[in-house]
Amino acid sequence: MNKTALSVLALVLVAVLPAPSLAQSVQLAPVVAEPVQETVHLDGVIEAVQQSTISAQTSGTVVALPVDVDDSVAAGDLIVRLDDTEQRARLSQARASVEEAVSGLQDAQQQFDRVEAIYERRLVSRQEFDRALNSLNAAQARVERARAAVDEAREQLDYTRITAPYGGIVTERHVEIGEAVNPGQPLISGLSLEQLRVVVDLPQQYADMARKQRQATVTLSDGRVLQTGDMTFYPYASLDTHTFRLRLQLNEPNGTLFPGMLVKVEVPVASRDSLWIPASALVRRSELRAVFVMNDQDQPRLRQIRTGVSHGDRLEVLSGLGEGEQVVSNPATLVGSEQLALPGDQSGEE
Repeated sequence: MNKTALSVLALVLVAVLPAPSLAQSVQLAPVVAEPVQETVHLDGVIEAVQQSTISAQTSGTVVALPVDVDDSVAAGDLIVRLDDTEQRARLSQARASVEEAVSGLQDAQQQFDRVEAIYERRLVSRQEFDRALNSLNAAQARVERARAAVDEAREQLDYTRITAPYGGIVTERHVEIGEAVNPGQPLISGLSLEQLRVVVDLPQQYADMARKQRQATVTLSDGRVLQTGDMTFYPYASLDTHTFRLRLQLNEPNGTLFPGMLVKVEVPVASRDSLWIPASALVRRSELRAVFVMNDQDQPRLRQIRTGVSHGDRLEVLSGLGEGEQVVSNPATLVGSEQLALPGDQSGEE
């Protein structure tokens, strides 16, 4: 900006801004050089860490569906019940087989005891003794097999009552009452709200820096910043979008966050040196951006600057100032002051 434009700006400030009180004084702040992080803003999606589809582990007909879509369930709640007639019959058969095997074991044990006593007196051959011992071992094996069959039959019976593996919400129901199901067939889908995370797709040109920095800020639409935990980078890019997936663990699920919500994810991707001044030091009039800088005679002089990003109560300066220069952080106090050096003053800077 030329001197004439700056002079006009200074005069406009004198006309517009109110006159200062005697109690007001000029406050100075140095131009500080500090690095600034360049970030990329991306859209992320909240998803549940625990989300699964429960499938049938035995065959049967659906006889009860106590829950529906969007219902809340606690861990261990019944969500599907199958007809258990066939499973109960198999369990009864298995238990009867155990009783039969135990009876056979008792008979084999008695036979072995008799043969062993006679064998010790050398009244039977070694062959008869071995046959009695083998019969006893076979009877013991039949008992073990029968008991294992009981355990399996009991397990198949338990499979007719499907319970929730964790507390959460039902998201989809794949069967209806009266349908026949087989092992592996999907029954109920659900998710838990206790553990949530944010998933975002990162363009490949930012992947290396983001992986080194391992920092990200997640913000809701209302401006609230969410606390995040572990960060996971997928070790491969998507074949369709050529982006890398980034996953952030959320540390504060509090009932207001739900899977499918959109969030803003700010990821640092570069670092550069920059100059900073208090945001209150900036003088704005139309397209003009300027600050009052103290000259060699300790007089404030208006100088045009080019600004960058703002961070809190600080403003980045791209050009027009140097590190260590003193700027007026409360420029309104200069209006009407004898300390004000306008651009046309001969005592100030050129």
